[in-house]
This record gives sequence, C-alpha cells and structure tokens, in this order.
Amino acid sequence: MPWFVLLASAVFEAVWATALGMSDGFSRPGPTSVFLAALTVSMLGLGWAAQHIPIGTAYAVWVGVGAALTVAYAMATGSESASPVKVVFLAGIVAAVIGLKLVPESPRTGPRRSSGKGRAPDGAPAHGPESDRR
Repeated sequence: MPWFVLLASAVFEAVWATALGMSDGFSRPGPTSVFLAALTVSMLGLGWAAQHIPIGTAYAVWVGVGAALTVAYAMATGSESASPVKVVFLAGIVAAVIGLKLVPESPRTGPRRSSGKGRAPDGAPAHGPESDRR
C-alpha cells in the first residue's frame, strides 16, 4: 500500500507541476486551484508513504515519477518538443524507479530517536544514567 500511495502522490506531483505552468504566476484561478489541491494531496501522500518507505527512496521515486510524467504530458500535448533521446532518458528515470523498488531494503542501523521521554530507542523503558540526561 505505501508504494501505491507514493506512486499516486507522484501523479499528483505531475498534476500540480503542470497546473503551476498553466497558472501564469498564479494569476489564473482555475489552474491555481488545481495546483493547490494537487500539491496538498501530493504532499500528504508523500508524507504518509515516507513513514513506511525510507525517505531517500520515497523522495527519489516521487520526484522521478512526477518529473517523468510532467515531461511526458508536455510532450504529448505539444507544449514541449519530443525526441527519441528524451524518451530514452525518461525511460532511464522509470528504470531507476523500478530498480529502487526491486532493491531489498537493508535493516536500519544506528540508534533511532525515542518517541517518549524515558524510553530507549527501541521503545523499551530506559534504565541507568542515559535516561537521566533527558
């Protein structure tokens, strides 16, 4: 489910980026409204997905898919020129995103921040001098 939400958020990133270009510096209310709505949905989805997918991977996928879709849409509508070289590089972005999904996640190392006072990084109650420093 986190990957689905992340990809949907990337689609909304492409929507807000396209609407931003169509808003003429936020002077057109329609595209500006679409920009604000899509931006909100996109950021909420990215934030939620980043709770389940490492932020570096989530952000790279979000940006990569969003950018590729934005360029593909611009080429399809004729607002940006299309060329075989651009298509190859866009395919490279998509391949990199697929690669990030296929790479097994390694266990996290190092201490995590505690979410509660008096708790060790793993959530267990802290004991000893370390717990007194908080």
